[in-house]
Amino acid sequence: MMLESVLASLHLVAILAMVVFSSSQAALCRHEWLNAAVVRRLLRLDWIFLASVTVLLLSGVARVVWGIKGWPWYVGQPLFHIKMTLVLITLVIVARPSFTIRRWVRTLDADGTLPSSHEINRLRSAIMLHTHIMPFIAVLAVFWARGW
Repeated sequence: MMLESVLASLHLVAILAMVVFSSSQAALCRHEWLNAAVVRRLLRLDWIFLASVTVLLLSGVARVVWGIKGWPWYVGQPLFHIKMTLVLITLVIVARPSFTIRRWVRTLDADGTLPSSHEINRLRSAIMLHTHIMPFIAVLAVFWARGW
């Protein structure tokens, strides 16, 4: 029971961290505010966000493997499959902003150039998209936990 509680807590903390750090990235992605320091801050936020994604995935897998309910129960649940599909879609969406931020830092280091307004808006849109998908995953988890 203690292991299940620890894994569930890690999972929840990782979700909250993802929300905080992706929201921080979205808030900083404004053309008016973007300078070299902000680009570097976006990279730091992205590293923290990716660390929280890693904790989320590892704690989720651990819950499936070592949790009270076990693998057979999880794979028999339709909401589990819907939730995992949304998680995979979110991971695909998250990849582009991470690569974009790293490219911006490389360009900034190479020649001091900041991204264009169009690039900033595209990055913000991608971050906002995955940030808006995350509550649907949480709602599915609530319904699932209540026996749907």
